[in-house]
Amino acid sequence: MHETDITEAALIEQAGWGTVRRFLPYLWPKDRADLRWRIVVAALLVLAAKAVVLTLPFAYAGAVDAMAADGEPALALALGLVLAYAAGRFATTFFDQTRNMVFNRVGQDAVRGLSEDVFERLHQLSLRFHLGRRTGELTRVIERGTKSISNMIYFLLFNILPTAVELVVVAVIFYALFGWEIVAATAVTIALFIWVTQAITEWRTRLRAKMNALDGQAMSRAVDSLLNYETVKYFGAEGREKRRFASSAGAYAEAAIKTDNSLATLNIVQALILQLMMGGAMAWTVWGWSQGRLSVGDLVLVNTYLQQLFRPLDMLGMVYRMIRQGLVDMAEMFRLMDTNVEVTDAPGAPALIVRRPSLVFDNVHFGYDRDRKILNGLSFEVPAGSHMALVGPSGAGKSTIGRLLFRFYDPWQGRILIDGQDIREVTQASLRAAIGIVPQDSVLFNDTLAYNIAYGREDATEADVAQAARDAAIWPFIEKLPLGLETEVGERGLKLSGGEKQRVAIARTLVKNPPILLLDEATSALDSRTEQEILDTLRRVSAGRTTVAIAHRLSTIADADLIHVIQEGMVVEQGSHSQLLRHDGLYADMWNRQLREEGELDEAAQ
Repeated sequence: MHETDITEAALIEQAGWGTVRRFLPYLWPKDRADLRWRIVVAALLVLAAKAVVLTLPFAYAGAVDAMAADGEPALALALGLVLAYAAGRFATTFFDQTRNMVFNRVGQDAVRGLSEDVFERLHQLSLRFHLGRRTGELTRVIERGTKSISNMIYFLLFNILPTAVELVVVAVIFYALFGWEIVAATAVTIALFIWVTQAITEWRTRLRAKMNALDGQAMSRAVDSLLNYETVKYFGAEGREKRRFASSAGAYAEAAIKTDNSLATLNIVQALILQLMMGGAMAWTVWGWSQGRLSVGDLVLVNTYLQQLFRPLDMLGMVYRMIRQGLVDMAEMFRLMDTNVEVTDAPGAPALIVRRPSLVFDNVHFGYDRDRKILNGLSFEVPAGSHMALVGPSGAGKSTIGRLLFRFYDPWQGRILIDGQDIREVTQASLRAAIGIVPQDSVLFNDTLAYNIAYGREDATEADVAQAARDAAIWPFIEKLPLGLETEVGERGLKLSGGEKQRVAIARTLVKNPPILLLDEATSALDSRTEQEILDTLRRVSAGRTTVAIAHRLSTIADADLIHVIQEGMVVEQGSHSQLLRHDGLYADMWNRQLREEGELDEAAQ
């Protein structure tokens, strides 16, 4: 059995009353008496509509009997019953629509509450989860899960329960008027109908689960391809991407055809069972009429009641499938919410208080997988207000240090201290509030320049944004734009150049105004001229802060107070730029190699 099959089977097994119990608090919130009253009123309106529906056949049958009676027809009685029948049908529609208006807020609040909880949970999940996620597939899981809520509410409360009530009342009426035979026949037919519907729908649910998995895969591939649009163009891979998407779309289409065909099968079998019941019941009534026991109105009464019963029963397959599929979709979403949160605050953790922003890594061991260790007892100290640099060959663990500092992961062993406080013992929110970052790839929101700069602090004012833009030396660029700060930057900031994106990231960090600044390869993707301009800006904004610069290009950190050279996850050299060159070790070797590479590039340019 494939892994996807196991997942689908597990989801279908989980999609039971446990899922309903988890959902009920959203439908019946403890702190919202107004919503609970709406549910009660909606239930009363359902009962009122059902009471009217159950009396309509008597009015209809009475009018027919009055018209079919021997002698002069009772015109007034027949007219009165017909008008009552019409009024009853209007009352049914009125009660149903009023019920919808009363209940709409309950359903929407339930959807909103669950959606907000899922969104919040996703932001609580670890970086490991988000690095491995498929955005398109994740989006579909949330979309299907939230949409299924309103269907679940509607069908459970306004279809299944009223139909059950109607079945009981009709059974009592049939027994009182016609005896146990027609009640027994109706019960057997409905039991057979429900059993067949459940069996076929279970089969359809498995087909549907497979179809949803393929739908998520197709969407994931489409989103992934569009996000990497430039890469596709670089390699002329449009045809390859189309074939890759077509493979998933084709598999989804086949699964969708099987699902639709199974629906047609279900409808045929349901119609056969119900029409056999209808034919048998009406034939039995006609036989009773031939013996003088039943009237023409009784035939109308039986026909009308069965038609009313068949209407919701005819939808039972769809209703059962929607409820079953809704449970599967919600179970999948709840499973997403149950994903383990790798990094959590300690119970009662206090906020980080930074008086002197010193930083210490004390014998830190860490790896992303147990069989691949990255840091091997890394230790270093950054005094408050100093400018420290971390350098080393690729794969030495430099970027991992930044992720541990922000507590995206916790070390296997050792401690990370800020102002003498272990960052595992303080709240993550206060820790991240104390650290600003200018990353190598500054990803921006698809919004305005103002929004992206102000993102550094929630209560940032327009004046704060403008001042940060000036300090980050991007204000002259903004002034030339027709819309100024209201200029849209595009998805991931793709409408801006690399230098412009970096300056926005610097401005965003300035708005945050943190005591500790992390520069993670902040200029590695820029040309020499832009790099020098950004470096001048960074030197200016890092003054008075504790700054950690992670760099590959050594010329960018030559003026650091202290340089730590990392190799195989540990500090192998430390000192100032001149001291390390005199030491003639790994740093000196890296420096000389970069000088040779730059010289070769200059010669090639000439």
